[in-house]
Amino acid sequence: MASVAHPVRPAAPLPVLVHERESWLSRLSRALAHAPLNLLLAAIGLLWLVPTLGLLVTSLIVPSQISSTGWWQAFVHPSLLSIENYRTVLSDHAITAALVTTLEIAIGGTVLPLFVGALAAYAFAWLDFPGRDWIFIGVVAAIVVPYQMALIPIFSLYNHLALFDTVIGIVLFHTAFGLPFAVFLLRNYFLGIPKELMEAARIDGASEWRIFLRVVLPLGLPALASLAIFQFLWTWNDLLVALTFGRTTQPITVAIFTQLREFGSNINIIAPASFLSLVVPLVVFFAFQRYFAEGLLAGSVK
Repeated sequence: MASVAHPVRPAAPLPVLVHERESWLSRLSRALAHAPLNLLLAAIGLLWLVPTLGLLVTSLIVPSQISSTGWWQAFVHPSLLSIENYRTVLSDHAITAALVTTLEIAIGGTVLPLFVGALAAYAFAWLDFPGRDWIFIGVVAAIVVPYQMALIPIFSLYNHLALFDTVIGIVLFHTAFGLPFAVFLLRNYFLGIPKELMEAARIDGASEWRIFLRVVLPLGLPALASLAIFQFLWTWNDLLVALTFGRTTQPITVAIFTQLREFGSNINIIAPASFLSLVVPLVVFFAFQRYFAEGLLAGSVK
């Protein structure tokens, strides 16, 4: 019995290629539409990067040429570059001691408001107590209070409490003025935690401390990381508070400020010290940048 031949099906239709072409054209049109914004962001990034690059190159120029040669000349004459300036800075006891002091102040001024602020934010978000809303309004209102108005009263108080010219005194000042923003940010984030999760933990017999440590803090890591970046940058780059409450306790900003009095003769110390003070905040930012945007946007619709 003769077999019946089946017709051969044609190849894939041409509209697939048309769809791919339309997709490519749509991507191109979107790229052209975003081109002005991308160019603006690139220009802003370049404006930020050029001074930073200039500071880095200046910190590497040999001391004998640093005051008579522009930093851009190092790209034409690489022989001008040397690490001698960094050896000088790292062997300078005043600079190294200032870096250690700055690290102590920045870590203490970041960890303490984070922990206290998280406790207060948890109370405002999930605990009922008399006057909770009014107290929270007072905390939010404290954000707009400039810390300059408290310098003289706190200076007098520190003299009586023997906290003047101490690391703990500077840390406590940064903690006091960092807490309002910390409570505001963390409270809004903690409100986004599902209520059912908190009730399930309480049904299982978990205490408030256990809920805070085992549930709230792990889920609040993005907000905590964002707040840590802000607070670390504020304390690390502070100059006015350190000048007011420190004499021998000098962070790196004050150490560089004192070197500026002889700017013409010691730029080989100022440039590398300034770049070292710049690198640490950048490392902290890039270490926590994946939590940064999430922590800022979380709770924004509350």
